[in-house]
Amino acid sequence: MVFKSALTSRFCERLSHFTVCITCIVDLKMNFVKKLAESPDLNSIPSIYAYSTNPNESSVSDPQDSIPVVDFSLLMSHDPVLQSQVIQKLGNACKDWGFFQVINHGVPETLMKMVIEKSNEFFNLTDEEKKDFEEKDVLDPIRYGTSFNSKKDKVFCWRDFLKVIVNPEFHSPNKPVGFSEVLFEYSKRTREVAKGLLNGISRSLGLDQSCIEKSLNLESGLQILVVNLYPPCPQPELAIGIPPHSDHGLLTLLINNGVCGLQIKRNGKWINVNDTLPNSFLVNTADHLEIFSNGKYKSVEHRAVVNNSVTRISVVVANGPSLDTVVRPAYELVDDERFPAVFVPMKYKDYLEMQQGNQIDGKTCLDRVRV
Repeated sequence: MVFKSALTSRFCERLSHFTVCITCIVDLKMNFVKKLAESPDLNSIPSIYAYSTNPNESSVSDPQDSIPVVDFSLLMSHDPVLQSQVIQKLGNACKDWGFFQVINHGVPETLMKMVIEKSNEFFNLTDEEKKDFEEKDVLDPIRYGTSFNSKKDKVFCWRDFLKVIVNPEFHSPNKPVGFSEVLFEYSKRTREVAKGLLNGISRSLGLDQSCIEKSLNLESGLQILVVNLYPPCPQPELAIGIPPHSDHGLLTLLINNGVCGLQIKRNGKWINVNDTLPNSFLVNTADHLEIFSNGKYKSVEHRAVVNNSVTRISVVVANGPSLDTVVRPAYELVDDERFPAVFVPMKYKDYLEMQQGNQIDGKTCLDRVRV
């Protein structure tokens, strides 16, 4: 009886330990990275954050050529010669890089800094305050979450996020104080920049200036503002901020808090995006511009890496068609004999749900609508 009692005791002890481990894993999946990173005894990352491919692999390098710079004020110029030159430069940037910097865009530097500041204040709210905004569905107007799709991700990203739909209807968290007003003004100003760029891109494709705007119903276009928080990571060589992916929509405008971490894929190699011009937007072409241009302008894979010393915050504004718009290659860019359509038509809402509702993996979502 004594032997049986001792054996039962050891079994119960192991079962209890196993239960605790399982509970820890469940709790870990529910936790946010910011809270995990602030743990005083965190010296290594939990296995659920261990990314299989080293994001700092040897193929990463600094760009040999400078990322193109587009002067927005010249794009808006009444001088046809200057305007023509910058439209050509814009088209080349879309074709050759898929990434470019935009300067003299008219968005006040104070507003850009305030967006970063208020975003940081949001993440510093208490867990209880932020709980009101936790995500439930990929098309929720306000989504506060972690990783990319925590319900389906097998490996978690070292990232917390806030996603807010700011057009065609404006939404915003009601905290911190003043956040809503800042987001409203910032979303309005960035929409104007995106519209101006898309008008120029339309002309660079040989189309009427308003072709993209009218064909894709940009007046009611979906605009999503995403704030990404990448806390310091004790093992940055094992973790990933966001895996390689391309963006949905037409153009994405990005700013950050001055901390590097973005890498883009160019000519099959990963390059660091380090030095950007002060008060500039980093803009990248997205999947639906590739579809609309019938493959002439490509969306570009990019990813975010993390570091072990300082928090990185990026604010991304994704600009797309209206949700009900069926996106297809522009009729003017399709010739059944020489330039057949290389994508099948698909409603933007369906594409968005397909991409946001699955694991993130390069350009596999765009590949699903290729002919």
